[in-house]
Amino acid sequence: MSRQIGLSEGCLDALQHLKETREVNTVILRLGDAPNVLEKEVEGNLTHEELIQALPGDQARLVVHELSFAAPDGARRHEQLLILWMPAAAEEQEEAYTAGYTALKEHLVEVRVHLTARQADQLAYRRLVALAG
Repeated sequence: MSRQIGLSEGCLDALQHLKETREVNTVILRLGDAPNVLEKEVEGNLTHEELIQALPGDQARLVVHELSFAAPDGARRHEQLLILWMPAAAEEQEEAYTAGYTALKEHLVEVRVHLTARQADQLAYRRLVALAG
């Protein structure tokens, strides 16, 4: 059974801010109180460590994060990532968040790096850079 997930107005606004400004590099989304709607939980300029700390250990989340890094030639690069955060304790949320992940992939066609992380070490900075680079 396929679920349709919508994006709230606050979610859409946060994603637009991420595209348009350098003041925001991370948007964390959760399924809201309204059925089948993604809502903004966090919108900010987070360091890698702050991003990891913002993810709950027992609940799923969707993350759009602009990763900044140096390319092998030394040039500064920025790459947006779409992350499905799915810790083991959130297994019952997997179907709904996977549907949200699919909806975000369709909405964010310019994002080319997609990943699912089940534990924090899968979001290690060097691993993210390798995926983006």
